[in-house]
Amino acid sequence: MNLSESFWENKYKTNKIGWDLGEVSPPLKTYFNQLTNKELKILIPGGGNSYEAEYLFNLGFKNVYVVDLAKSALTNIKERIPNFPDEQLILGNFFDLENEFDLIIEQTFFCAINPDLRKKYASKMNDLLKSNGKLVGLLFDAKLNEDHPPFGGNKEEYISYFKECFSIETMEKCYNSYHNRDEMELFVKFLKK
Repeated sequence: MNLSESFWENKYKTNKIGWDLGEVSPPLKTYFNQLTNKELKILIPGGGNSYEAEYLFNLGFKNVYVVDLAKSALTNIKERIPNFPDEQLILGNFFDLENEFDLIIEQTFFCAINPDLRKKYASKMNDLLKSNGKLVGLLFDAKLNEDHPPFGGNKEEYISYFKECFSIETMEKCYNSYHNRDEMELFVKFLKK
């Protein structure tokens, strides 16, 4: 399975980005609206066009970082938000990232990586979070593809990956998903142990 930089770059160049909502995901927008600490250092891994980063930035969160393998995705962000700091748009592999964050946002990244990397994902998330840091976002609660992204899963499977490194504060059916993901998402909030 080829999920390399060129694979993702080609997706953007050919506009085969079906996961892209063209706007901030409604459940994440609701979550962001209740955040009060604008100093939080936030990471959005595999962020793509990251309307979430744009929304947060426009709310006044200036410590928002996006990491992605596809240069086109990061270029798209910069074109939409010219004031977004260049050093906070990271072209690279999430698993190579070395930094610490208060909050990491999951939005279609987990379902895009090879499922064999899911346990490593949980461990890396834990490594990247500061003490009392949180991993918050959306996971598909549906059987999707087996040979290409998006890869699905279910609550029981996800608990097996995250229970060692995180206290699971919330993992429940999303009540306000984007219409084409209705009944297919779990909203999750994990606290670093």
